[in-house]
Amino acid sequence: MSGSNAIDPVRGARPLRVLQLSDTHLYADPDGRLLGQNTRRTLEAVLDLASHSAGPVDLILMTGDLVHDGSPEGYGYLKQRMTAFGSPYHCLPGNHDSPWVMARAFEGSTLWTQRTVQEGAWNLVLLDSTIPGEDGGHLDKAQLGWLQDSLLRRRTDPALVCLHHQPVPVGSAWMDTMALDNPREFFEIIDRHPQVRGIIWGHVHQEFSSVRNGVHLLGSPSTCVQFLPGSTDFALDDRTPGLRWLELHPDGHMDTGVQRILSYPDPLVSGIGGY
Repeated sequence: MSGSNAIDPVRGARPLRVLQLSDTHLYADPDGRLLGQNTRRTLEAVLDLASHSAGPVDLILMTGDLVHDGSPEGYGYLKQRMTAFGSPYHCLPGNHDSPWVMARAFEGSTLWTQRTVQEGAWNLVLLDSTIPGEDGGHLDKAQLGWLQDSLLRRRTDPALVCLHHQPVPVGSAWMDTMALDNPREFFEIIDRHPQVRGIIWGHVHQEFSSVRNGVHLLGSPSTCVQFLPGSTDFALDDRTPGLRWLELHPDGHMDTGVQRILSYPDPLVSGIGGY
């Protein structure tokens, strides 16, 4: 992260410092591996990186595909580990998650069903874009209605919208077949609310950054394996696991970037045709 504990002399207050962790793909088995990588080890390495980032971490957003096998043990480990990290955290589901198992595991903690988070000047809206049994995403009427109502309730507060599936193509043809299938309805709501400053997602296992009508569109790396940007077919990237950091200023300005660990804990497996 770029920051310090100092108050911004121009904007008048310290920004809210947020980390996005995504696509952890944990398993019940502590030695569970995705494409050769022990996903608990890669998560531990990314959390170690986060703990040494400059400035305090006010909030962590976890944007889906948290437990690859949907197991209670996997969610139990994640809850224990994030509680130990010490920063407030909020989760939403991805296509590899089991939402009801996830909700039970996080009962008494921060549930993904808590779909709005009000932190300082900012309104953070968490959406569930999953379709049971499908890899692609969809926002049903309930989710779109929640988005609309959440933005209407806080018209003057800058907003960050979070979901699992990408609402725009990221340029990887195979991955873009599994994107949000109703982006038009989604962006019709976004376009009616100029206070929306950013949209973040997971799913793509790669860094992505664009701007649409002044709104930052941000895809993030996975805490485990990475997918090769711009690939027609499934392909792994040799870039390392990482996180996205965001600094959300009270005036609605947003700074963001990606940090990665120095190396994979285990040798990267190449020549795999999918997962």
